This record gives sequence, structure tokens and C-alpha cells, in this order.
Amino acid sequence: MSKDWFSKSLAAILLGCVLSLLFSGLFAWLTPGGPGAPNKFQTTMWVTAPVWAAIMSFVFFFRSGAQAWRWLGGATVLAAAALAACRQFLS
Repeated sequence: MSKDWFSKSLAAILLGCVLSLLFSGLFAWLTPGGPGAPNKFQTTMWVTAPVWAAIMSFVFFFRSGAQAWRWLGGATVLAAAALAACRQFLS
């Protein structure tokens, strides 16, 4: 059994969800047409599930639960900053 599996799983579920939603927002802003492009809403919505599944799969490669929390937390902060920058400068 993986070391710290509960902590890693919790990080993947909580931070992975937020991170996948942020990636979905970045996908909407950074692909052609911006977030208001016609017929883009469905694709943007469906991007979330595979990203979250990938995060939940790869979280067990971290050596510890604390390392998973740090990396996913850092990635979440960076993705939130990138999305805020997109909203500020690309609108």
C-alpha cells in the first residue's frame, strides 16, 4: 500500500478539483475566440473531467502526502494567478 495514501487522495480530490476547474478556465481564455466563443461551452466543460482524473492518477507518484499538497497547492496558486491575469489583460 502506498505511503500516506489518505493524504495523497485528499489532496487529489480537493486540490485536483480546483486545479482542473482552473485549467478549464484557462482553456476557455487561451483558445481562439476567448470564453464567449460560440459552441465552446461544452468543450470547456468536458476538459475538467480528464484533467481531474489525470491528477488523481498521478498523485501517487509523490513520495509523501505533504509533497503532494505542496506541489498541487503551488500549481493551484499559479493556475489561479494565470487565470486572473487572463481575465485582466485579455478582456
